[in-house]
This record gives sequence, structure tokens and C-alpha cells, in this order.
Amino acid sequence: MTAPTTLALVRHGETDWNAERRIQGRSDVPLNDTGRAQVRATAAELNADDWDFVVCSPLSRARESADILAAELGLEVVREIPELVERHYGLAEGMQDGDELRALRIPGGFVEAETEEAVAVRASLALREIVETSPGSRVIVVAHGTFIRLGLAALSGGPVANISNAGHCVIEHVLGDDDVAEWSLSIVNGAAWTVPAQHARRAALKG
Repeated sequence: MTAPTTLALVRHGETDWNAERRIQGRSDVPLNDTGRAQVRATAAELNADDWDFVVCSPLSRARESADILAAELGLEVVREIPELVERHYGLAEGMQDGDELRALRIPGGFVEAETEEAVAVRASLALREIVETSPGSRVIVVAHGTFIRLGLAALSGGPVANISNAGHCVIEHVLGDDDVAEWSLSIVNGAAWTVPAQHARRAALKG
């Protein structure tokens, strides 16, 4: 069995659109001062453990969050990974809840939006790629709420709650002697994750 690879997935801090409850998606909205303070608070929580480096989504709110974490923890942001971007919400981006937004709803999402299934596949592949290129490392991955939620659900085998701004989650990857990959989710939104009864097991995933 190889040494585990540990990923701390951190959602970016708050933006003005988050505060206004607008759908953000791929729109490149910067952090606000509240968001910066949230990320510094998360850095203090992560400081209890040793981490090797930081990677992030290329969107500015994620990059700035990554830079703050790296500065606070004495780490380096080694690369931006395009596949870590948030779900594309199509015509719904920038909208608040209301009749106009509800008119865009279709089964599984919104008109012209990336499907949840596609996001889950993209997230799973992106996180596996980080593990494959940095086996045995402890990596902070700064990304986005829906991306993190769907990716962790796909890898852990159970539903995951919405991720708060600057909320952090921890998942561990171990490759056994039989080349079966086990993903073990332990923390969601900074708190211990309780495995739902119907998923009280580690998800064993090939590859």
C-alpha cells in the first residue's frame, strides 16, 4: 500500500455576488473584504497540519484565496488548474432568485448550463490527476462550492452538504496493493463528516 495523498479542498472566500445571492459560476468576480477575512480564518484552521503546496482554479476569487492561504501558511501556489473552475451556469449566471431565473430552469439545471453529472466527472478526474502527479503529498486545492460538493460526493460515494465560503473539506486517497483506490472523506465545512447510513463504507473506485 502506498502512502496516502491528502487533499484539503477549500472554497474561495465571499464575493459581492455571493453576498447578493447571485449565481456566479464561471463569471470572474473578485473577493470582497469579508471573503479575504474568511480565508485568513481558514488558514488558521489548516495551520494545525502540515501541507506541501497549493493549487487552484484560475478564476480570480480562487487565485486570491490561494495566495492568501499560501502567504499565511508559508507555502507556494504551484499552479492553476483549468479543470478546477466552477460549474458553468449558462444563462442563469449573475441572476438572483425570481421569475426570470425560474424561467430558465430545466431538469437538472438551467438553460445552457453544465450538467451536475458533467461537473462530477470533471471534478473526479481533476482530483485524481492531482493525486497521480503528487502521490503521497498533502495538497491544498482552492476551488468552488458546487465543484467541491459534486466532486466529493462522486469520490466518497455519498451526498455532501453545500460548501460555505472558505469552508474546507479533507479527503484522503490510498492506493492498495491490488491497485484499488480508496477515497476517505473526513471533514466537510471544517467539521467531522458523518457518513450517511446508506453509504457507511469507503467508496472503492478503480483508477
